[in-house]
Amino acid sequence: MSKKVFAGHAVRNLRERLGLTQMDFARRLSLSPSYINQIESNQRPLTAAVLLAIGRTFDLDITRFGADDLDRIVADLREALADPVFRGLEPSLQDLKNATTHAPAFAHAFLRLHGAMRRLVERRAALDDAVTSAGGGEGDGEARNLAPYDEVRDHFHYIDNYVDGLDRAAEEKSAALDLFARPDAGAVLERHLREHHDIGVETAPSDAVEAPLLRFDRHRRVATLARGLDPASRAFRLATLIARFEQGELIDRHVAEAGFRSTAAREVCRLSLQNYYAGALILPYRRFARLARERRHDLDLIAAITGASLEQVCHRLSTLQRPGEKGVPFYFLKVDRAGNVIKRHSATRFQFARYGGACPVWNVHEAFEQPSKLLAQVGEMPDGVRYLCLARGAIKPVQRFGQRERRYALGIGCELSYAGEIVYADGIDLKASSIAPLGVNCRICPRTNCPDRAFPPLDRAIVLDPDRRGVVPFDVKDELRF
Repeated sequence: MSKKVFAGHAVRNLRERLGLTQMDFARRLSLSPSYINQIESNQRPLTAAVLLAIGRTFDLDITRFGADDLDRIVADLREALADPVFRGLEPSLQDLKNATTHAPAFAHAFLRLHGAMRRLVERRAALDDAVTSAGGGEGDGEARNLAPYDEVRDHFHYIDNYVDGLDRAAEEKSAALDLFARPDAGAVLERHLREHHDIGVETAPSDAVEAPLLRFDRHRRVATLARGLDPASRAFRLATLIARFEQGELIDRHVAEAGFRSTAAREVCRLSLQNYYAGALILPYRRFARLARERRHDLDLIAAITGASLEQVCHRLSTLQRPGEKGVPFYFLKVDRAGNVIKRHSATRFQFARYGGACPVWNVHEAFEQPSKLLAQVGEMPDGVRYLCLARGAIKPVQRFGQRERRYALGIGCELSYAGEIVYADGIDLKASSIAPLGVNCRICPRTNCPDRAFPPLDRAIVLDPDRRGVVPFDVKDELRF
């Protein structure tokens, strides 16, 4: 073990879930009750022997007792506490670690409360703008709609973007249909829908260029797909229909257990789970993971072999976190030209900005300048963890004259410790001088000498020298302002 694991909350939750007293729990593990009490109160770390005993005795994946989830919560807390409303009240990093280690449920509650406050402020600002411009309440509705997506994103973030039941069900169905890497996957899924659900599939007429990607007519029992869909996207849309009609009970159970606060969040999660199943159906876990490992995660080659799109391949790589069969933990995101994050998934400790823009040094922004080239970058986050960051541009072709071309950037990466398993790491200069200093975003970035800084950090004082003008018009003090 490279570091001590304090996970008393996880041990306590396990024991209470099993309905055992500390004495009974200790007896099952052949340990003393006082030792268990010390572990649960984080006075002693979990040793390798105790972890193995817990895994063996209670048939659990012991990797769930690691500290990665706590690291994520600490990072999220640091960003939330950079909000000006907490000015002068910022706890130290050690205080945050203590709070997260001893009371992770409280930390989650704090993040939820802060998120609700942010949304309330955004809603009020949007309403003020709408009243000022006499434009009605449209902006307010948009701010309101941020909440469900944020809630669902956080849910997937804290379960490592992996849903075991759905993943295994999709793998079983994929094997039954012999679907993996078939050039006629779409035709196989069409036949399955017709024979098992009495659902026909048709393509939108040529003059319906604004048609949705998929429309299901419940009365006719016909699914209409947009004419411009490529084969990979067409197969994916059909796979989401199979998820809807065959995995509804499993999806509903997951949504119910997640405890979302609104109907909108539940519906967003339900749609996300249908998409998750579709990806796992087309790219089944074991066969896809084996292919990715054998091809050293060569994204274009994997896409060519499987017939999936590059986006589908990247997204699926970020979900390979099955207990006992984990792949390389990746983050994955999709960004538009304005910097809006459309998709964001992660099985890593890499921290995405919850609010505001992303780090301008990150190579995902360069992908818009060189859309046909896969860019590789070694970046180091403020916590000292280094990542192999990959980025590639993506273009959605136009369907008619006058239609605006949609451009996106796809970003995928993993911790540098996995570089030997990634073909893109071959030949990369790993000297310190070539490593990009990354941050979450400018407002909470601790780097005081970054020439790409857009605005000052919220927690540090700045100095303006009237006789000196650098690239950034101010200097940032190293010490905290509060």
